[in-house]
Amino acid sequence: MLDTDLKTQLQAYLERAVRPIIITASVDDSDASREMLELIEDIRSASDKISVEVRRDDDGRTPSFALNSPGEDIHLRFAGLPLGHEFTSLVLALLQVGGYPSKESAELQEQVKSMQGEYRFETYFSLSCQNCPDVVQALNLMSVLNPSIQHVAIDGALFQDEVEKRQIMSVPAVYLNGEPFEQGRMTLEQIVAKLDTGADQRYAEKLNAKAPFDVLVVGGGPAGAAAAVYAARKGIRTGVVAERMGGQILDTLSIENYISIPETEGPRLAANLEAHIGCYDIDVMNLQRAKTLIPGELIEVQFENGGSLKAKSVILSTGARWRDMNVPGEKEYRTKGVTYCPHCDGPLFKGKDVAVIGGGNSGAEAAIDLAGVVKRVTLLEFAPELKADAVLQQKLQSLHNVTVITNAQTTEVIGDGQKVTGLAYRDRVSEQGHHLDLEGIFVQIGLLPNTDWLKGTVGLARTGEIEVDNRGQTSVPGVFAAGDCTTVPYKQIIIAAGEGAKAALGTFDYLIRTSVPGQK
Repeated sequence: MLDTDLKTQLQAYLERAVRPIIITASVDDSDASREMLELIEDIRSASDKISVEVRRDDDGRTPSFALNSPGEDIHLRFAGLPLGHEFTSLVLALLQVGGYPSKESAELQEQVKSMQGEYRFETYFSLSCQNCPDVVQALNLMSVLNPSIQHVAIDGALFQDEVEKRQIMSVPAVYLNGEPFEQGRMTLEQIVAKLDTGADQRYAEKLNAKAPFDVLVVGGGPAGAAAAVYAARKGIRTGVVAERMGGQILDTLSIENYISIPETEGPRLAANLEAHIGCYDIDVMNLQRAKTLIPGELIEVQFENGGSLKAKSVILSTGARWRDMNVPGEKEYRTKGVTYCPHCDGPLFKGKDVAVIGGGNSGAEAAIDLAGVVKRVTLLEFAPELKADAVLQQKLQSLHNVTVITNAQTTEVIGDGQKVTGLAYRDRVSEQGHHLDLEGIFVQIGLLPNTDWLKGTVGLARTGEIEVDNRGQTSVPGVFAAGDCTTVPYKQIIIAAGEGAKAALGTFDYLIRTSVPGQK
């Protein structure tokens, strides 16, 4: 099951376990059960601290296996084979059940341990989903820390009957005590905040108590991380506040054009950015949505939870988000057939008819990726021709189950009240309306800047992007901006990082020129 190199790495990791680990497998005579037993045997052979119990036809999810330790009360289970992106989740779970401490903050772990009540979590994942491991790993850790918390991670492709019954069309999909809890990427901090209703107010009080910063970076993606590091290296009081650290790259599967790093994945790069920030004396404040910017001698940023921060200067690096189609039915059927991540959700549409909206590189790549999984892909492009690179268009033409329709304006997402059943579009040449029967719609039509909260405060272009000069300065003194939220062309990770560095240097120049003797 595991190759020699992976077995060697696993053996090295499991040496960190400090207490015995019991794997209890539930199996039947299926091929999936046999494969799971092969995986479990490879794990058992990697450490003398691991023992295995096998139960057959025990009326639970099959195949699945639970992890526990003698004398502990841990309710952690994997249903299916946690390979692909989830293999890391399996290794971490083994280590934590084996007593190896988590790197999460002591404060956050204590918050989990003190949670009262019964929490039965179920997470549906796909092996190709880069967003799923964060959720699986967070809930696994919670089940290790608190015996009243149970978690089972379920491979949706293997347990299709459950996926169909619950009409799950987007992963990760989390259920709590049998009811939908959340869909999409979530960190441990976000999950705990959602469960702890008083957390927002307590955090707002913490924000209000903080002294003013020399520079406050709003946004935690590549631009914000670079800005924070460059500012901190100048020896000035620096803070980073973000809705989610890592930003949009958390939703990016493969990155192959970040110079000096031939290949990486978005979540891995996001973790590296956060680790780099951690090398400096930077105050990091996560899960905070900015609401208002108030210019002044000290610039104030107010947040949705009621808290606020003040600073001598601010760098806005709030990034962008996926653009919606803005047609009837889109919002109603989001995560019920309308989705934005082909890598994450593609396996859930195996053998089904789907559409991809958008003929740029993202749309073409999505159609190519999905063609290997689904029954048929119809790619709809608004313009008279595709905008994707020629090599991608050639690949599309070679695929027998991909149809490309240009001059197509999507007019409605159609469903039965529970899930998507079709899509309506208009031919922009003939004006004739058409209907497609399908079960999934993957939207790939570009980005919108996260700048709605800045309207009326800083100068914005017609597109909503923040207007900046060649130093990153906005129309408001002391307020700079960088990254995908600005008018700087070419929305690329490496460009955002460079712009963040430039904005930090511009901010430092602003501070030393305005902080003269006799002034506050």
